[in-house]
Amino acid sequence: MSSDELRDLYQDVIIDHGKRPRNFRELPDATCTAQGFNPLCGDDLRIYIKLADGVIADIAFQGAGCAISQASASLMTLAVKGQTTQQALVLFGRVHALLTEGPNARVTPEELGKLAVLSGVWEFPVRVKCATLAWHTLRSALEGGGEAVSTE
Repeated sequence: MSSDELRDLYQDVIIDHGKRPRNFRELPDATCTAQGFNPLCGDDLRIYIKLADGVIADIAFQGAGCAISQASASLMTLAVKGQTTQQALVLFGRVHALLTEGPNARVTPEELGKLAVLSGVWEFPVRVKCATLAWHTLRSALEGGGEAVSTE
């Protein structure tokens, strides 16, 4: 896939998930939650996770924010549902590397699957915090602290 094709796909996916985020709901029987906030952009979200035998049986989020933060959270919920907590934390590391290191990240598109479309965020450094917020909040929830996460 050429860089132009990837950029077009990135824009289409961000718009789609930003307007119609998947798993955007409260999860009343969540076993762990965490709150995330990006003061720079005003993104504010809560992640809800239902764990069953170490597996993410269900995941949802609620909140408000820019299209990139909403799309990243939406894509994240689709990617980690059904994974073990360890698999989700490994995926966090891969996505974080992709978003913060860009082409220098030693992450292949195969390791990311559909999440590879987030690679376009790296070209807009001011938006990286928008895209990583949900992921940092996921990690906080999974590691049991549930502390509020801030990108600052």
